[in-house]
Amino acid sequence: MSLSSEMSSPLGGRLVNLGSKNRPTRVAHVVCTDSFAGVERYVTVLSAAMARAGWEVVIFGGDRQAITSHLRNVQVSWVPAPTVTSAVLRLRQLRPFDVIHAHMTDAEVASVVATLGTRVPVVCTRHFAQPRGSSATRKAVSSLLARRIHTQIAISEYVSSRIEGASTVIVPGVENVDEVRPSAERRNEVLMAQRLEPEKRADLGIEAWGASGLAAQGWTLVIAGDGSERERLVALANGLGVGESCRFLGFRSDVAELQRRAAVFLAPRPDEPLGLSVIEAMAAGAPVVAAAGGGHLETVGLHSAAALYPPFDVAEAGRQLAELATNPKRRDEYGRDLANLQRLHLGIETQLAKTIDLYRSVIEESK
Repeated sequence: MSLSSEMSSPLGGRLVNLGSKNRPTRVAHVVCTDSFAGVERYVTVLSAAMARAGWEVVIFGGDRQAITSHLRNVQVSWVPAPTVTSAVLRLRQLRPFDVIHAHMTDAEVASVVATLGTRVPVVCTRHFAQPRGSSATRKAVSSLLARRIHTQIAISEYVSSRIEGASTVIVPGVENVDEVRPSAERRNEVLMAQRLEPEKRADLGIEAWGASGLAAQGWTLVIAGDGSERERLVALANGLGVGESCRFLGFRSDVAELQRRAAVFLAPRPDEPLGLSVIEAMAAGAPVVAAAGGGHLETVGLHSAAALYPPFDVAEAGRQLAELATNPKRRDEYGRDLANLQRLHLGIETQLAKTIDLYRSVIEESK
């Protein structure tokens, strides 16, 4: 299959010339995966906003079906690039780019190698609250990357404080939701939407659910996401006597609708780097109960009376879930407040403007 036939360009959108006299400004987003999780969702949301602003965008890597389904109404191209080697090859074949934006270490390596001998600036986003690696080899790679990467973006102050090197904090944003449903139109459901992997600590969410006592009142815990922890989490729910009230949905492409209909959104990870699903829940007006740690302090924590509980304190988390469940008036007020805070501070237009300013700065410096 030729490279051109592998590219996928969802229909819609019109490119406006913001670059040179001959073409729009052109950016590559590189992820070096064949999956779709938080990083890939970040890339698709930002790419769609950039395309609407007139930039020509190509995404390298990620799951084709998931990415293109999120980009139906904008003109963004997709190229398969699950490995460093494939990403380097395709980046070189599709030159020129005005800036290359890498996400995660493999993508950083591919972007740096593909731009050797050129003046194309490489920007990276740091999505995780940790240095690039602990081994001697990874430290050496990190040092080489640091010399070639022009600047790095951190998705939160929490991440910025835990990575090596200077960074510019640009908190991701999401699209605003036009209509926030009142509690009377929502289901008696608590929603968790996350990968079921050890670091996400869904077990703490299930323990909080057990402590809330809501299962006995006919409420349901809805868990959207899949991963290696699923069987253990099912067993945990059964062991706590709340298995019948827990619905494990697996991977879902309709999380936005689940957020609009849920009475409460639960975010149990104590050290979440940011939590894009939390911001999306805020946009949907879903009251959020979250561990008071990591990036949650920069999202839900914008509310002066946020439903935040001490990390790992599942009893307090359960109490807060039960309190919201029995108080629809507070759910409505809290949900509306969170939606307003999202519009003010966590909108995609704010992220887009800051990112484009950074791109223009590095492009100018590289001339």
